[in-house]
Amino acid sequence: MVYIAVCDDEVKTGAEIERALIEIFGKLNIEHEIDVFFAGAELCRKMESGAHYDLIFLDIEFAKGEINGVEAGRIIRDAHQNYLVSIVFISWEKKYAMQLFEIQPFNFIIKPLSHEKIQSVVHKYVKTTGFWQREFTYKIGHDIHKMQIKNMIYIESRDRKLVLHHADGTNTEFYGSLKNAYNEQLKQYDFLYIHNAYVVNYDFVSTLKFDQAVLADNCTLLPISKHRRNEVRARYLEIMKRRVM
Repeated sequence: MVYIAVCDDEVKTGAEIERALIEIFGKLNIEHEIDVFFAGAELCRKMESGAHYDLIFLDIEFAKGEINGVEAGRIIRDAHQNYLVSIVFISWEKKYAMQLFEIQPFNFIIKPLSHEKIQSVVHKYVKTTGFWQREFTYKIGHDIHKMQIKNMIYIESRDRKLVLHHADGTNTEFYGSLKNAYNEQLKQYDFLYIHNAYVVNYDFVSTLKFDQAVLADNCTLLPISKHRRNEVRARYLEIMKRRVM
């Protein structure tokens, strides 16, 4: 889950950023929550009361008498001692660049905003924070195990067991449902449900053929079910397009 704050005193701009973020994170299959504020002081009060945000889109210019975005950024960093949240500053002017240096912004966007500018920042954030490198959890007996997604090649359903094939050439067996593993965890991490017996990590597919997925070792060939071919191809192309940043 990514917790996001949008802070801009222009209602229209705040709404545009929110709509863009909903669409972009939706396509990335990343769960998110967005709070919209119309003053820097309002955002700071919310955070002071305990609200947590991972990513903030913060306008710099506010109405006269209000604290501006630079001041709000300093409060977040210094008064709240929050050095982890990624702050994206927004402005009509480039002159603030040096003032922002000590606040360590994640990015700086010049208005007018566009979907492409916001998308570029989100994609950079996702890459930097490693949202495509999460963990898969599974049980063996009463013990709960976890493994980094980036080290999983594919899962095979064999009889009543699942066989997890690791990138280092080893494998792990455990009881479970392939369908549940895909729907509950692996789908959001860009795995492909190519066959009733196989779910494969997109990152390890070197070639997607009509009826087979060729893995990165160029030796392992996994079959694609006839009734899944169109769906698998469409999802593969969608992931490929999304990953081009």
